Amino acid sequence: MIGTRPEVIKLAPIIRRLRNAQWARVRIVTSGQQADLLDNALAEFGLKPDLAIRHRAACHGPAQLASSLIRRLDRFFADQKPDCVLAQGDTTTAYAASVAAFYRRIAFVHIEAGLRTAALDAPFPEEFHRRTIAVSAALHCAPTSAAAQNLLRESVPRQNILLSGNTVIDSLLEVAATKPAPPPGFEPNRTILLTAHRRENFGSPLRDAFAAIRAFVDITPDLAVYFPVHPNPNARSAAHEILSGHPRIQLVEPLGYRDIVAAIQNAWCVVTDSGGLQEEAPALAKPVLVLRDVTERPEAVASGVVELVGTSRDAVFKSLYELRNSPAKYAKMARSVFPYGDGHASKRIVDALYRRFTGASDPEPAHLLQLQYAS
Repeated sequence: MIGTRPEVIKLAPIIRRLRNAQWARVRIVTSGQQADLLDNALAEFGLKPDLAIRHRAACHGPAQLASSLIRRLDRFFADQKPDCVLAQGDTTTAYAASVAAFYRRIAFVHIEAGLRTAALDAPFPEEFHRRTIAVSAALHCAPTSAAAQNLLRESVPRQNILLSGNTVIDSLLEVAATKPAPPPGFEPNRTILLTAHRRENFGSPLRDAFAAIRAFVDITPDLAVYFPVHPNPNARSAAHEILSGHPRIQLVEPLGYRDIVAAIQNAWCVVTDSGGLQEEAPALAKPVLVLRDVTERPEAVASGVVELVGTSRDAVFKSLYELRNSPAKYAKMARSVFPYGDGHASKRIVDALYRRFTGASDPEPAHLLQLQYAS
């Protein structure tokens, strides 16, 4: 099941391996949760949906989207009768897929399981989604040992947890090895790569963070900002309100994955509220300032290469200023660390699927296993 661009990036390595396996048959279902971004991301990885669920333009809220998806997925699962359903992460798509699978008594496999924060509404509504998914999942593919420990503390049976690593590192290393050219207008080694789209940051938090970034660029003539603006109107309006019209701030349309990887590789630093960039940038030795107060990805923070800065003007400006004016701090944060995987997560997951759903001990052809991807 796939609904957003990050889900495409993280599920593509698994889909590729499963399609090369004689024992599995894959059906890709897309929800269109990020309709403006999803089709391009699928095409970039050479994927096409077997079922594309389109929802009404009015279904912007998570409640409307979830209810619509559950109804459509229930009909599809009743018709196709899959052996298991796979979904990644904590989106409304993943949540709806887990509920629909549960109602049909179909095994649900959760990719990137076990991420947690201390607060049910941070991030909102993703933390609720991931905790709810864990109740019914048959197999939890945890990206880190900390995520696996979170699941154990919630009484998930140990035999249902796979410490897999994060599949985003599989995709990242494959693309980074090709050394793609930076996107047009991106000046290497002097550009801040900025992304922001979190629902809990909409409104004054985003505007405050953007105001701090603009003020910092005003006093730092050797640095620039490159901002692929998310299509969500709340993020887009704040970006254009605060950041447009500056000679060293570029607001551009969303990038393909190769361009994103190239931008990370060539950035001076990354400023983001995204979960994926917290995983990718540390592997490519780029400092990351996170526009959030909490994160479900604490490993890179503990490594010293990611810093939680929140969204207040003073905090964001101070963190950028210190990073720019303290060579020691920059050197400490500009290190390559791999807390989220080694590039082999998809192989571990596919091998675990083979063992669990065929009963065999080695990944050799057995009976045909039908898999659904909820997105």
